[in-house]
Amino acid sequence: MLGTKKKNKGNKGDGFFDLFNEAMGKIVESGIAFEELVRDYTEVEDRVAHLKVLETECDMQTHKILKYLNANQTTPFDREDIYTLAREMDDIVDCVEEVANRFLVFGVKKMRPEAQTMATLILQAINELEILFNNLPQIENNPILMKQVIEVNRIENEGDVVYRSTLARLFQEEEDPIEIIKWKHLYEELEESLDACENVANLVEGLIMKYS
Repeated sequence: MLGTKKKNKGNKGDGFFDLFNEAMGKIVESGIAFEELVRDYTEVEDRVAHLKVLETECDMQTHKILKYLNANQTTPFDREDIYTLAREMDDIVDCVEEVANRFLVFGVKKMRPEAQTMATLILQAINELEILFNNLPQIENNPILMKQVIEVNRIENEGDVVYRSTLARLFQEEEDPIEIIKWKHLYEELEESLDACENVANLVEGLIMKYS
């Protein structure tokens, strides 16, 4: 249904774009907090608790978007697209908060450099998404949008390479079966966090194809 589609020449979609940017701000804050946790693995309980607070704030921001969607008939994109995009954005923070929580659950005492590499890639992808959303109101004939989508895809592909080589090295070099089980799961969760970033970029790519 294209009945609610509006050209982004006025301010009819500004409320949605403002809310998306607010959500991206929380996602960036969460990405920074997660990267700092993995890079400087100290005061872990406090840092994980802080990420839980940020995850709750992101949930609230998602509900704010959906409440605004329910209250407004005029939307810049189809209602289903806005709903899906808001949910997929929230998934990014859900993923990184889940990884952080598992560090505590699994009793991780020392961070592995491969996890640090993946946390850095996650933050890079989030930063590229922030640029993407800053440009989303100008969706028509805006080359920056596709450039950012491609960059997020590139980072995710780089993360896939890191994930596969790390997993292979884990099984080849680690002798403790408990450590293998623990870190296999953690690396999978980190890879899923990157996938969550790519999912958002791919959704925006679909919007570009649909509305530009």
